Amino acid sequence: MSTASTAQATSTSPPDTEAAPIRVGVSACLLGEQVRFDSGHKRDRFVADVLADYFELIPVCPEVAIGLGTPRPPIRLVGDPDSPRAVGTRDAGKDVTTDLADYGRTMARRLEGISGYILKSKSPSCGMERVKVYTDTGHPAGSGTGIYAAEIMRANPMLPVEEEGRLNDPVLRENFIGRLYAYHRWQCLMAEGITPEALVDFHTRHKLILMSHSPEHLRELGRLVARAGSEPVEPLAEAYGEAFMATLRHRATRRRHTNVLQHLMGYLKGHLDGDDKAELLELIEDYRIGRVPLIVPVTLIKHHFRRHPEPYIDRQLYLHWQPAGLSLWNHI
Repeated sequence: MSTASTAQATSTSPPDTEAAPIRVGVSACLLGEQVRFDSGHKRDRFVADVLADYFELIPVCPEVAIGLGTPRPPIRLVGDPDSPRAVGTRDAGKDVTTDLADYGRTMARRLEGISGYILKSKSPSCGMERVKVYTDTGHPAGSGTGIYAAEIMRANPMLPVEEEGRLNDPVLRENFIGRLYAYHRWQCLMAEGITPEALVDFHTRHKLILMSHSPEHLRELGRLVARAGSEPVEPLAEAYGEAFMATLRHRATRRRHTNVLQHLMGYLKGHLDGDDKAELLELIEDYRIGRVPLIVPVTLIKHHFRRHPEPYIDRQLYLHWQPAGLSLWNHI
């Protein structure tokens, strides 16, 4: 579902419903576009072959977009790692910092409706973190963030952003894609018009997901939602949205997932016989100690809830938020 144009990436409006395509910005070289300084690409199989089946990928190459040719002399970051400049590797007089920053701010507005961004690692324009920064004399000075990437992230701190290399880590992959889907649902909620009732419902549906990331932050979010109806909903929703996405940045751990699984089992105890309870407890323990992946106890729990429906659990997104084809819980 990826789009084809790089320099001419069009604007995207906020989604109207959860059925809308989920749009994700992506460094164009990761989709195989030959936009690198050496006329090559950095096609990433997971991004181009897997994620493209689930998301509308919007390719952008900021270096091409600001007029640098292909091929072109390479650039690098120099100066203060916290505020670097992007200059030519061989010609330090070629400073494209302002051009890249301006384009980043422009694209942050143009891509307002995207739900996530996948950036090329180590790039002086697109690197999310740990991009090499040099002194003016060419010696290592530390690490920083690509100029374009910094503007994208500064414009929308809630936006899920990740690099292609880190997506090879199953935990980071699950975290990023989970945040991406969650942020899309939040965008849809805000597009439909926020009300106190809608905010409470959104929080309720995400309780078990939030529990798997941070029970402490779940309680803080609960205290925010408790104020719905007693104060203006728009600023309350803004504070909730920021805290919601910040909570999801905490990686869900095996211990916290185990707590959620045990919580879910509590709704089944009155329906399961001794053998079923023992089997489920054994699988939860096997997951806790790392013997089986999360998908194993989750599959059995879903089976039991199909036989014994529970309205509260039916509303929870924890068991159902991800497409099976992504196999995110098969490896954690």
